[in-house]
Amino acid sequence: MDSGQSWVAMLQARLEAEGYGYRVVNASISGDTSSGGLSRITRQLSLHQPEIVIIELGGNDGLRGLPVETLYSNLDGMITQAQDSGAAVVLAGMLIPPNYGVDYADEFAAVYPKLAEKYDLALIPFFMDGVALDYSLFQQDGIHPTVAAQSILLKNVWDVLGDMLSAKHAEQLVKQ
Repeated sequence: MDSGQSWVAMLQARLEAEGYGYRVVNASISGDTSSGGLSRITRQLSLHQPEIVIIELGGNDGLRGLPVETLYSNLDGMITQAQDSGAAVVLAGMLIPPNYGVDYADEFAAVYPKLAEKYDLALIPFFMDGVALDYSLFQQDGIHPTVAAQSILLKNVWDVLGDMLSAKHAEQLVKQ
């Protein structure tokens, strides 16, 4: 898939179309885990100085059966660094199939709402909602979403981010 067809590119287009003056930076790496995200976030925050950070990581941790405590700790570290830099954080929740057992899947799923509550974050309950159970929306590898899935992923993000941006815009209007 061409990166210009991703939900991230679609997000940039929507922000422009709706008059929001944000530039979207895609700092993700396909196949990455939360450990990789944590190792890169300090530099990315320094380099781009974002107002909003969308953290959409963990699916690969779950696919590899990595410890849930490690996922929690890595996401916690990214959230803390982003907030300390002055950025608002949107956390994209992930769910995984019970390949490693129901207890693991439940503990994994609980990480996102726990962190959202702890830090009072905007939470996308399940980033892959509307995509995860529709196999026609996955590439042949059965893991990566197709071009057709990208607009659904954008909708999942926009349902939360759009509310955040509207509230921020209203707040700015009141201050003026």
